[in-house]
Amino acid sequence: MSAACLTRRFLFLAVLVAPAMVSADVVTEWNERALACTTMAKQPPFTATRTMAMVHTAMFDAVNSIERRYALYRVKEVAPAGSSPEAAGVAAAHTVLIKLFPDQKAALDASYADSLARIPDGSGKASGIAVGESVARQILALRAGDGADVPGNYRPKTTPGDYVPTTLPVASQWGSVTPWVIERGSQFRPAPPPPLTSAEWAKDYNEIKEVGGKKSTVRTREQTDIARFWTITGPQSWDLIVRQLATAPGRTLSENARLFALVETATADAYIAVFDAKYTFNFWRPITAIRNGDIDGNDVTVREPDWEPLVDTPLHPEYPCAHCITSAAAAAVLRSEFGEGPIPVVTMTSPTAPGVERKWTTIQEWADEVSDARICGGLHYRNSTVIGKSMGRQIGELAVKRYLQPVH
Repeated sequence: MSAACLTRRFLFLAVLVAPAMVSADVVTEWNERALACTTMAKQPPFTATRTMAMVHTAMFDAVNSIERRYALYRVKEVAPAGSSPEAAGVAAAHTVLIKLFPDQKAALDASYADSLARIPDGSGKASGIAVGESVARQILALRAGDGADVPGNYRPKTTPGDYVPTTLPVASQWGSVTPWVIERGSQFRPAPPPPLTSAEWAKDYNEIKEVGGKKSTVRTREQTDIARFWTITGPQSWDLIVRQLATAPGRTLSENARLFALVETATADAYIAVFDAKYTFNFWRPITAIRNGDIDGNDVTVREPDWEPLVDTPLHPEYPCAHCITSAAAAAVLRSEFGEGPIPVVTMTSPTAPGVERKWTTIQEWADEVSDARICGGLHYRNSTVIGKSMGRQIGELAVKRYLQPVH
């Protein structure tokens, strides 16, 4: 495939689910390009969060090394006076992405040349590039031994000779990956899910059995639409929202570098925390529970032998909800920046629900819809969504409180 074809495909993926951007800076621009890289590489959502966090912490520390408005994330470079923060940000993102996706070098180099061509030539541009490349190399080195490439060792439960499904669950090792802003994957580990004999379990069981089944007669058309819409996962499900908010008039390059660094590190840690919890409790999904409703010891749960969820069940344990924790972490960061009240209308489409456009006027409205979609899709019990949102909120708030604080 020619370099031109690669570039066209790269840019198509970048805008696949994004609304038209009113304006952009190098931070939002390279967020799109990084996201396109993860899509082209078919990275699973949790791996994609690591990529996006690496790109944006490198961009932040590179820009901040020059503008010095905030406390650093990890790296502080000495930048000559007059260094270009735009060039530093572009070089940082490009350096990280080339390392992670060497097979996409042609498209990345073309995007890099295009970005740099819009920055005036001179010593400031050259020194900015040098700062960005140096910071990126240090962020890459920092994450080189973070455990992301450790193979999973999940052991299926069985008795000798009995068949069990042979597709292994994903991300069983991810709870042990080195976090970005929290101390360890278990820091926000919740209490166990409700006992199977409890009234709460029966209530959650019967709700999802009724509303989340493929043949549900009570789920509304809108509920069906949002369930399918939110099968989009990982950074694709929040970066499009962040980019629209980041293009608000008057926002600076430093502010957007900080915003994306906080969102991407908080959501990356949300995945680490949720997989720590998921594999600690190993709780059954609705499709398993409902087809075994006669063995849970609860007289209020009735077995339905052919029940299926509206949306295909992901290959990892149920508790707590991953979509819920990541959207809540992103929402906590966004609320700290844009407030609790109304925001300019943000819109989004999804490749998993063609023809459906969703709109929100508050950050919380968007985050709550993501959680509700997992119940309507037959994937998560309500308690799991509540716990996931609580964990995500705590992680996002911790990131904002402890990291990248303004320098007075």
